[in-house]
Parts: sequence; structure tokens; C-alpha cells
Amino acid sequence: MVRMRLMRGGTKRKPFYKIVVADINSPRDGKFIEMVGRYHPLNKQEPVVVNDERVKYWISNGVQPTKIVHDILKKKGVKA
Repeated sequence: MVRMRLMRGGTKRKPFYKIVVADINSPRDGKFIEMVGRYHPLNKQEPVVVNDERVKYWISNGVQPTKIVHDILKKKGVKA
């Protein structure tokens, strides 16, 4: 099964996340299929950058986003 989830990067107390499409069995920071966006919680101007078309493509193909990714996409305005 394939999920849309967050992949953590950055240093201690300065995180940023990539929104990726990955197999459910791969590790959190491991191999992924495609990166569809970024989430930077410390950036106040633009914390979320998402490729809307690719997100809609993957969701139409049956990829389930995790709860956190679903909430981020909903806040951004991408219909998930």
C-alpha cells in the first residue's frame, strides 16, 4: 500500500518536512516514490508549498494521506 506522508529533515529544534508519496513499509526517512511538497513550520510567510496537480493525481489513484498530511493539505486548500 502507498501513503502520502511527511519525511523529516533539518536539525534539532529546526525541523522541516517533505511531503512524499512512499510505500507503507519503507522507513520514515527512507526511500520514496515522489516528493509532492514541503512543510516548513518555522517559516511564517509560506510554511506549505505543494504541487497541487501531483497531489490530486496521486489521490485519484488511491493514495491515502496520513492525518497530519490531510490536515496540511486541507489548510492549504488542496481538495484531498
